[in-house]
Amino acid sequence: MSEKIYGQFDLETIEKLADIVKNKDLGEITIADGDKVITVKGKKCPPPAPMGMPMPMAVGTASPAAQTAPEASATSAPVTGGKAVKAPIVGTFYAAPSPDSKPFVSVGDKIKKGGKYFLDNRKKSLIAFSVGNENISEGVRIIAAHIDSPRLDLKQHPLFEDGGCAYLKTHYYGGLRKYQWATIPLALHGVIIRADGTSVNVKLGDEPGDPVFCISDLLPHLAKEQNEKKLSQAFTGEGLNVLISQTPAEGSENEAVKEKAIALLNEKYGICEEDFISAELCLVPAQNAVDVGLDRSVIGAYGHDDFVCAYPALTAMLESKGEHTVITVLADKEETGSDGNTGMQCRILVDLIDELASAFEANPNVVRANSMCISADVHSAFDSNYPDVFEKRNSAIMACGITMSKYTGSGGKYSTNDASAEYVGYIRSLFAKHGVLWQTAELGKVDAGGGGTVAK
Repeated sequence: MSEKIYGQFDLETIEKLADIVKNKDLGEITIADGDKVITVKGKKCPPPAPMGMPMPMAVGTASPAAQTAPEASATSAPVTGGKAVKAPIVGTFYAAPSPDSKPFVSVGDKIKKGGKYFLDNRKKSLIAFSVGNENISEGVRIIAAHIDSPRLDLKQHPLFEDGGCAYLKTHYYGGLRKYQWATIPLALHGVIIRADGTSVNVKLGDEPGDPVFCISDLLPHLAKEQNEKKLSQAFTGEGLNVLISQTPAEGSENEAVKEKAIALLNEKYGICEEDFISAELCLVPAQNAVDVGLDRSVIGAYGHDDFVCAYPALTAMLESKGEHTVITVLADKEETGSDGNTGMQCRILVDLIDELASAFEANPNVVRANSMCISADVHSAFDSNYPDVFEKRNSAIMACGITMSKYTGSGGKYSTNDASAEYVGYIRSLFAKHGVLWQTAELGKVDAGGGGTVAK
């Protein structure tokens, strides 16, 4: 009779799990048998080895199982139909109904009218499209939004110790206001690619009981000199160091706090300090979405820019049953100019239209010439606390409907795509036909600043 451990698993089972963790260089392994669960963790950092090949662009179809993978919470309403699938990390998609099943669709499969498909571009951007019954030469309908937001990216050598504390060095991403990121709770998100090519997903700071991280600020008693600086100079990019630990490792004499931090990361994720080199980790506000105001009329959350447009854009495509071919682009890198192979300036949308045209024996240039596109992004609303930056006659007003901007840019309409009067008239007619509440606006006064969208 086998010896029992805590009345759950026998010693032989635990030893086998320990061997698997050791031989496979795993960070941890968990098995469950009914209500019995055991986790065995390893502490050895994987040895260096050649990096794996880059992840190819994935292709799939949108199906009920793949379209929705909601992340349940303790207060979620019970599921009344279908099967709830809790994604392990934001951005998870399913290319097949189960691990042992064939993919919904494979690269090279024929595109069919009435079908819904998606392209996963390096796990950074997504193009989803619904093929209508109309002749593709009549053009496609495109709506483009972005799914990146301002954040604090970790540098490739981020971990250091100073003054008895361990910190992470950051490089801010996008147009953030640095002073807003001090002293707020931060969560750590991203992926780490180990030296052997295996990946580790990181999501720490969002769940109840998770630790959070923060950037320190001066107490008022010592902030006299800081208070005299310009707002843009009071906080510097190199000063956005994130506090992560202050407990020293036992028996260590040099950089004991840093050593302890590495040990904690290794225990949780099976990584070593060198793995930061091939990681994409960022810090974002550790905040769940909340209702704002007594009337709960406003949503307060990180990432409004531009999830507020990305979600309805994708939903509209999934619900599309019309004659038109509809394409939704959820792009990366908008916050930094839409460059790179996952930004709107890459050729993937052009390539997709070429493929659609080829599938139905059409001229891709004709398809593009007859296509229409909307750039969906957030807009500013008139704020009576800061009236000097708004030109009131051409400002959006809260609760007065969605905003249509003929152009964005800054100053003399730099970096903008000014829509034609004919196209604006066409959009107006659609709003009127479908009873959409809307308004027009510019992004503040002409010389107050400005900004662009994926339309650039």
